[in-house]
Amino acid sequence: MTTRRGRRGTTWKPWKPWAVCGAVLLLQLMLIWSPLRPYVAGALILGLLGSVLWWLWRTDRMARDRDRAWRKEDAVRTGHRSLTRADAMTGTEFEELVAGLCRRDGCTDVRRVGGAGDNGVDVAGRLPDARTMIIQCKRYAPSRAVAARDLRDLLGSRVHFGADVAICVTTARFSHPAHTFAAEHGIATLHRDHMGLWNSGTTLEALLGVSDAGQGDVRHRARWKKTYG
Repeated sequence: MTTRRGRRGTTWKPWKPWAVCGAVLLLQLMLIWSPLRPYVAGALILGLLGSVLWWLWRTDRMARDRDRAWRKEDAVRTGHRSLTRADAMTGTEFEELVAGLCRRDGCTDVRRVGGAGDNGVDVAGRLPDARTMIIQCKRYAPSRAVAARDLRDLLGSRVHFGADVAICVTTARFSHPAHTFAAEHGIATLHRDHMGLWNSGTTLEALLGVSDAGQGDVRHRARWKKTYG
C-alpha cells in the first residue's frame, strides 16, 4: 500500500482497523450513555458496598485472631501464676486443690485419702465415664523429679484398691526411669506443665490423653533446666 507525503515531507499512513473500531465504539457509547448511567452507578455502588463489607469482615477476623491469641497467652500466664501458688501450698493443700479440680471436671465420689496409712493414694474417686481412679500427688520443687520408686508404689496401690486408672500429678517433672515405668504399666503422669494447663481450665480427661507423650524434646528439657535448675 502506498503512502502520501505532506508539504513538509511528513509520511501519512492510513488508519488501522482497530483505531477505526475504537472510534466507532466511543461514538456509540456517547450516544447511549444516558440509558446506561443508572446501571453504571448501580455497579459502582455495589462495588463500594462490597469493599466496605470485605473491610468489616477482615477487621472482625483480625480482632478475633488477636482475642484468641490474647486468651491463649493469658491462660499460660494464669497457669504460671497458679503454679506459683501451688508451690507455696502444703502437701495437704495441694491434695485439696487436685481433688477440687477433679470435681470441677465432673468426677464423682471424689475424696482426699492422703494421710497416715493412705497406701500411696492421696485422692480417689470416679472419672466422668465411671472408671475408678486413684491419684498420687507430689508437690515437689520444680528442680526435683519424681522417682520410679514412687510410681512402683502407685502401681501396688492400683492393685490394692482395684482401681481402673492410676494417676501421678506433680509440680515438678518425672525422671526418665519413672516415665519409662509409667508408660510400661499404664500409669498416667501429669508433670508441671500439665498441672498448669489443668488448673487453667483443661479437663482431666483431655490431659489423660496426652499424659504418656513424654516431657518434650531436647530443647524443651533444656529450657526446663534453664528455668528450674
